[in-house]
Order: sequence, then structure tokens, then C-alpha cells
Amino acid sequence: MQPEGYSIKKAAMINAIGKYSKVLLSIVVEVVLARLLTPHDYGIVAVVTVFTTFFAIFSDMGLGTAIIQRKNLTKEDINQIYTFSVYLGVILTIIFFFASYGIASFYKSNVYIKVGQLLSLSLLFNTLNMVPNGILNREKKFVAIAVRTLVVYLVSVVITIILAFFGARYYALVFQAISSAFFTYLWNYLTTKPKFKLRYNNSAVRKVASYSGFQFLFNLLNYFSRNLDNLLAGRFIGSTQLGYYNKAYTLMQYPVSNLAGVITPVLHPILSDYQDNKDVLYQKYMNILKLLMAVGVWAEAVCIFAAPEIIGIMYGSNWSNSIICFKLLAISIATQMMSSSAGAAFQALGNTKLMFVQGCINTAVTVVSILIGIFSGRTIYALALWVSISFIVNFIISYFFLVSFAFKNKFVKFIKEILPYIIIGMILVIAVLIYPEKIGRNMYVSCFLKIVYITFIYIIGIVLTGQKKYILSLIFR
Repeated sequence: MQPEGYSIKKAAMINAIGKYSKVLLSIVVEVVLARLLTPHDYGIVAVVTVFTTFFAIFSDMGLGTAIIQRKNLTKEDINQIYTFSVYLGVILTIIFFFASYGIASFYKSNVYIKVGQLLSLSLLFNTLNMVPNGILNREKKFVAIAVRTLVVYLVSVVITIILAFFGARYYALVFQAISSAFFTYLWNYLTTKPKFKLRYNNSAVRKVASYSGFQFLFNLLNYFSRNLDNLLAGRFIGSTQLGYYNKAYTLMQYPVSNLAGVITPVLHPILSDYQDNKDVLYQKYMNILKLLMAVGVWAEAVCIFAAPEIIGIMYGSNWSNSIICFKLLAISIATQMMSSSAGAAFQALGNTKLMFVQGCINTAVTVVSILIGIFSGRTIYALALWVSISFIVNFIISYFFLVSFAFKNKFVKFIKEILPYIIIGMILVIAVLIYPEKIGRNMYVSCFLKIVYITFIYIIGIVLTGQKKYILSLIFR
């Protein structure tokens, strides 16, 4: 049964405790690993991760979100879905184990064989984790999820750092993925205890197929839009340059996953309770969206403005090639933070079909952008620019479909609601252009001064656009 009294605010606060505890640890880990491992090491693992992510889509098939959305599923139904995931996990693991030879052939390096075969284990445990994780979210066990996230991450990174210190190189990152997947599954299984049935009955899967099917297709499209850059960069630009790009991309994702990521994981379980009242759902969602954009505009300005200092502090001087790449990718942070929540709104409305349709268009935009970025100059800078452009265009497409067709509201009204934050962003651009670069020669001092400066200008922008009271009311409400 679902516990009462879980607002988005309360759920997000619980999630934030686990999330930001992990962020603090991950920053320390990134600082350490960036000095123990090379861009080439990161590039190798990034290539194989593209393929494990692809197989992971088949491991979920949209069934995890279906468990959350379909409130009429019985315990027996969930056990049958878990049985399906076990058989599916074994099949996918065997296929990926042998597919590693094909990956090595495509990239012309045998190093991908062992790396891929080892990562097939993480694919197995991630597949088995689909149902237990869906159960925890369905029952709104956000405290358990937060604690699990922190503990599992801590254990896995300790193993990774030890291995990297003793010269395991890219295998250290491989074992991080395996240990994280294993301990997450073990924790979730012991918490939810789904039962495996030797004889599988597909009636439960058929019951959610209409919902999960389009969710699966959307995830498949989203995979290509999120991973085609790594896939092609590793082949046509090289694993070392991919390492620089991947590091910049990972750093750019920090504000997206760690600011927006506090709210978006709990949106679907909470908003699904209002699926029969679109007006209430729209109002609650818009409040969250405006808060995400308000935070996103500030984070984007900081990342672009203080990119040299952030890269230097986080990774050291060996990663200076990532600076421009990071700046270009950061252009899309605000729109990414907003877009990250769109899927939860489509899911809560039960309209995964429409989500799939707009996903098709977004994927086409992304593929074209990445191809232009890869082949226009074969540099990670051109790729980063075009990836950012695709994120911004996809944001417009996603919300046109969500607002106009899913919520059936006027898109012009939606633009007017977020217009103040666009104006604030323009004010910050002007402020950055007039900032005297020679202030604060020390890297840490310079970073601090830039963040203070951006924050001060941001507050002025909030006041001038009349958003001060509204933002404060959103936070405390």
C-alpha cells in the first residue's frame, strides 16, 4: 500500500539527503580517479558502456515504470514479471558476452573483449533489479532508496579506488559498475523479496504491455539520442579524445542529475496519484518545472563562466582539453534540467504513446546533430556544440507535445510562464561578458569569486523580473 502524506517536496527532500551525500562522495572520488586514471582508460570504458546501456533498455522494457503506474497489479502479477526479468537477464547476459567480440572487431582492439565480458555481469544484475526497484518506488520507499544509494555507492567506489591505486587502470571502472549493480540488486531483493516462479505465466506482462511497450520504445530512442556521440566518437575521433569528451559530458551532467535528479525520480510516483485530474497535475508539474529552470539558469551560467577553474580543480591540468568541450556542453544545462522531468509527466498522464512519438522526432534531431558534429571537423568541440544544439531543440519539441497535446493547453502560455527565466539568462550572459578576467589568479580564489559574482547578478535578475516571491513560495511550499 502507498503511504499517505508524501508530497513532492517531502519526497524530494528525502531523495536529496541520499543524493547530495552521494554527490559529495562522488566529487572526492572523481578528483582521486582523474589523477590515477588516464583519458584513454575512461575512453575504453565509455565505449563499452554505450553497448551495455543499449542492452539495459531491453532488460527493463518499460516494466519498471508500469509497476508504478498500474495500481491494480497484484502480488502474483509482480512475481510473474520478476520471473520474466530473471529469464530475460540470463539471455541478455549470454548474448552480450559473445557480442563483445563484435565490439572489439568494430573498434579494432581486443581490449574490448574482456571489458565487455566482465560488464555483462553488471547487465545481469541490473536486469534482475528492475522489479525490486519498481516495487520500492511504487510503495514510495524513498528513505530506503536514499540510504541504499549512498551505501552502495560508498562500497563500490572504495573498491574502485583501491583497484586504481594498484594499477588496475580501466578494469577499476569496470568493477565499479559490476559491484554497484550487484549490491543494488542484493539490497533491493532482500528489501522487497519478489518470488521467482520456475513456470512463467505471461498474463501479468500482457496486462501492462500497452503501457510498457511505448515506454520501452521511448527508452530505445532515448538511448540513441544519448549515446550515439560516444559510439561514433570512439570510432572516428579516438578513445583518448573520447575520454576528454566523456569527462566533460559527465561533469556537465552533475547539475542535471544532482539538482534536477533530486526531484525527477519521485515525480512519477507522486504525480501518478493525480492522473485523473489533468488541471491539478499540470499546476503541480509547472511549479516544479519553474523551480528546475530557476536553478538550471544559475547552474548553467556558473559552469560556462568558471569552466577552466572547475576542470582544473576537479581533474587537474592533464584534462585541460576538456575545458572548451565542457563550456559548449554546458550551454544546454537549463533546458536539460527541464526536459529531464518531461518523461515523468507523460508517464503520470498514462500517455507513453505520445511520449514515444515526440521521442522519435527528438531522436532524429539528435542523430542529425551528432553526425554533423562528428564529420564536420572530427573534433570533440564540434561534437559538443552540436550536442548542445540538439538538447535545446529537443526541449522545444518535447514541451510542445507535452503542453499542447498531452495537457491540451496553449504552448504560448507555457512560453510566457518561463519567459522571466529566459530574461534572467540573458542578463547573466551580459554580466559574464563584462567581467574582468584577471581578477583572482589563484584557481580556487578565481572559482569562488566567479560563483559569488554570478550568484549576485542572478539575484538581481530574480528581483528585476519579479520572481523573488514566487521562487521562495515554491521552495517553502
